Amino acid sequence: MTETIQTMKLNHLSFPSSDTSATAHFFERYLGFTISGTWEKCFILKRPGFDVVIDHVDGDVPQWPTNFHVGFELPSLDAVQELYARFKAEGVAMKTGVFNNGRGSRFFFAVRRAA
Repeated sequence: MTETIQTMKLNHLSFPSSDTSATAHFFERYLGFTISGTWEKCFILKRPGFDVVIDHVDGDVPQWPTNFHVGFELPSLDAVQELYARFKAEGVAMKTGVFNNGRGSRFFFAVRRAA
């Protein structure tokens, strides 16, 4: 492995959205990101260590592969359950309950509000 590869770090993730404002505000409200800038209809979101770019796409909502996801760590099972309860109470579209698959406790949701 070269020195360049060893020093490489995550800079940003980019997610397409047909409603960038709603997506960016979801990341801000529920995941602790800070909206640091916009251009055209795109948003730049900050977290310590990396950014997320919400890229505007016209037309239909992008179709993600069913197994695509992003994971965040929380300090405890209680914290996972607390966040799950908040999401559910506020109408976030939950895909699963809290479960443990050997890599830790988790849950899945969609970045859109339940109908």
